[in-house]
Amino acid sequence: MSLDPQIIQAVALLAQGDVVAIPTETVYGLGADATNELAVQKIFKAKGRPSFNPLIVHVLNRQWAEKIGSIPPQAYPLLDQYWPGPLTIVVPLLPQTTVAPSVAAGLQTIGIRVPKHPLFRKLLEQYGKPIAAPSANASNTLSCTTAEDVAKSLGSKVSLILDDTFPCEYGLESTIVDFSSPIPRILRHGAISQEALQLLKAPEGPLKAPGQMKRHYAPHLPLRLNVTVPHPGEAFLNFGSACPQETLNLSPEGNPEEAGRNLFHMLHTLDNPVRFSGIAVAPIPNKELGVAINDRLQRAATTEDTP
Repeated sequence: MSLDPQIIQAVALLAQGDVVAIPTETVYGLGADATNELAVQKIFKAKGRPSFNPLIVHVLNRQWAEKIGSIPPQAYPLLDQYWPGPLTIVVPLLPQTTVAPSVAAGLQTIGIRVPKHPLFRKLLEQYGKPIAAPSANASNTLSCTTAEDVAKSLGSKVSLILDDTFPCEYGLESTIVDFSSPIPRILRHGAISQEALQLLKAPEGPLKAPGQMKRHYAPHLPLRLNVTVPHPGEAFLNFGSACPQETLNLSPEGNPEEAGRNLFHMLHTLDNPVRFSGIAVAPIPNKELGVAINDRLQRAATTEDTP
């Protein structure tokens, strides 16, 4: 069976140290060879990402992962259930790993994920090396779930944007679980809910994983949360039963999974200063996947830049 021409092109670009945008089941990722320090530095430059913010390494399977990080026995039940899928684990970095130093941002831990998206898996199979890939967007701005939104966010800073008819299934970044300490904790709420994992959120502390910056996932327009009546000139992103004031609706049925899939693309659509003065977002129940959605919105609405 012949390979997809864009996979062939992506493999060639990765091999020469370039960055490519790759669809995943969560959001688009900006990928580079995780073993090539100069290539990894291009990720930070393209995104305008601070060097202290670590990256997630994407691998084909747990055998690849075990060559990068020291995975404790208590992690394997979750890996059995959620790999491949939207689960990232943070584990101690193995001293003999070939992963480039800047991927871990100076930490002694590393974030690892086995993606499920078929196009990403084909790329990993053909490239044969781990790929470091944060979200494919300018740092602290809205994540992207379509090739079009990646192009608007990064433009010529990315060598290739892989396109695919298989969508970003979840629309929210992966859930990150810290297994580097005796008690596993959630570092970032994401596509797998806290209830499903039956784990507690880690207390605020030093930056240990992506998505922990106070300001993150932000549109250019100001964002107001828990709004029932928008101000004149604001776009109104509703959730639940339709109302005359709504501009777009994350989920008319009040379904958090549908809202998660729609969140970033709808925010991209509404982030238009020619049409709107700001974006008002309706209340979203803070349970199950609503916790991850509200986490993204709260970080998008803040004006603080520090972790």
